[in-house]
Amino acid sequence: MIKNFIALTVFLGFSLVTHAQLLQEKNSFTSQDTLRGSITPEREWWDLTYYHLDIEVKPEEKFISGKNTIQYKVLKPHQVMQIDLQEPMEMTKVLQNGKELQVEHNGNAHFITLTENQNIGDINSIEVYYKGNPREAKRAPWDGGFSWKKDKNGKHFIATSCQGLGASVWWPNKDHMYDEVDSMLISVTIPKGLTNVSNGRLRKLEDLGDKVKSHWFVSNPINNYGVNVNIGDYVNFSEVYEGEKGKLDLDYWVLSYNLEKAKEHFKDTPKMMKAFEHWFGPYPFYEDSFKLVEVPYLGMEHQSSVTYGNQYKKGYLGYDLSQTGWGLKFDFIIIHEGGHEWFANNITNKDIADMWIHEGFTAYSENLFLDYYYGKEASSDYVIGTRESIQNDRPLIGVYNVNNEGSSDMYYKGANILHTLRQLLEDDEKWRQILRGLNSEFYHQTVTTKQIEDYISLKTGIDLTEFFNQYLRTTKIPTLEYKIENGELTYRWTEIVDGFDMPIQIEIDGKSEWLFPKAVWQTKKIKTDAIKIDRDFYVNSNVIKK
Repeated sequence: MIKNFIALTVFLGFSLVTHAQLLQEKNSFTSQDTLRGSITPEREWWDLTYYHLDIEVKPEEKFISGKNTIQYKVLKPHQVMQIDLQEPMEMTKVLQNGKELQVEHNGNAHFITLTENQNIGDINSIEVYYKGNPREAKRAPWDGGFSWKKDKNGKHFIATSCQGLGASVWWPNKDHMYDEVDSMLISVTIPKGLTNVSNGRLRKLEDLGDKVKSHWFVSNPINNYGVNVNIGDYVNFSEVYEGEKGKLDLDYWVLSYNLEKAKEHFKDTPKMMKAFEHWFGPYPFYEDSFKLVEVPYLGMEHQSSVTYGNQYKKGYLGYDLSQTGWGLKFDFIIIHEGGHEWFANNITNKDIADMWIHEGFTAYSENLFLDYYYGKEASSDYVIGTRESIQNDRPLIGVYNVNNEGSSDMYYKGANILHTLRQLLEDDEKWRQILRGLNSEFYHQTVTTKQIEDYISLKTGIDLTEFFNQYLRTTKIPTLEYKIENGELTYRWTEIVDGFDMPIQIEIDGKSEWLFPKAVWQTKKIKTDAIKIDRDFYVNSNVIKK
């Protein structure tokens, strides 16, 4: 018993750490929350088309400076633009066509008055200059910013992470999820002897004497928090994966002394790609390649530049989050963060309140990886095992327009919701086509929960309104209440929203059959005094004793 208690304590500790990404419950919101989390009038009139982020990083001073050139298309006439940059970073000046513009600073939101007429359809740009010592990550990636570390040889080992916190913690941008930039150039100047790795493909390296400048180009739309800088004593190796859309470059950037270890351990990467192209469709960023980059924190889903810090161990830092053994069949960070290339980077939530779209589907991808290589029972064992981490403390969907995330249950409650949906279909190929269809229908798009709900309802042919309301918007778990007496099973759903009537599979005398419970009592003749509820459904049960 003591051994089991210790194991459970360790498990809960790991799961809370794994999924703590600034998911703090918040009951009141400030004007700064609204400025950050809503599509303000100063944001909605222009559409992002291109960024050129051009910065210098000075590791010894923990200091960065430079500019971001922001190109945009005018959607409707307006003369004030909102750009976000978080304290203590300082916006020093803003130029348009060489002329300095007036900037009104309101906390982390900065309102720029444009002097030239902004005509519908015009493609214009501004240059935002900035500098400062960016917020240092306290516990990356959950409380992010810049991680200023040293490797075991004493060389600088630096990385950024900013999910939830926002990319404006270290560079000026339109820091709202709804508008992704179409393409981007990332130019980073650092001391010679170090290497910077960012998103996309390396376009050019410049020798600047005692400094070196790298230029990385991203040709696909990218969300702001997916943009990253990784600096270290890196070495590179690569391979070519023959994927659904042809040849895909897989590049690995690791600390020099971890090269041989990484060559063996990173074999999970092409395995991940094969499984997820099967389930979700082609990798969404062939043009930008796929990179795995070693960093001094656990890892993050930076688009085409996925960061890795799982210490070259299977599971989550050597631990199985499902407690079934199956979690040690793969490296958690490679599989989970790789899965985010489809859900978070290809399909991105418009409002962070809908972040369950990122985390629920990606947590679900972990057991789909197992399904592909080890079969359905292994997959079920794993996802059901992760239910132990579900707290049902608050709904999965957060508060809209104030940069507020829902419960950390978005991970494994989200995964179990999708696992339950699969059971309702009784058609695994149809389910696979729905997952692939999501990535095709919403390719390189930002979406709402409603769009995801409507698509799945349409393709399944099932009205899932109450299903999603139940699992996403409440903390109540459907409970099958029942009793058996005199050869009769009496049953109903409790702890449900109005109209919830999900069917469920049960086993009677070794045979599986469907029940169709509702909120009112129903009866069924049976020839046994016990039933077994299919474990693949995320529900509770309550047996009424005689």
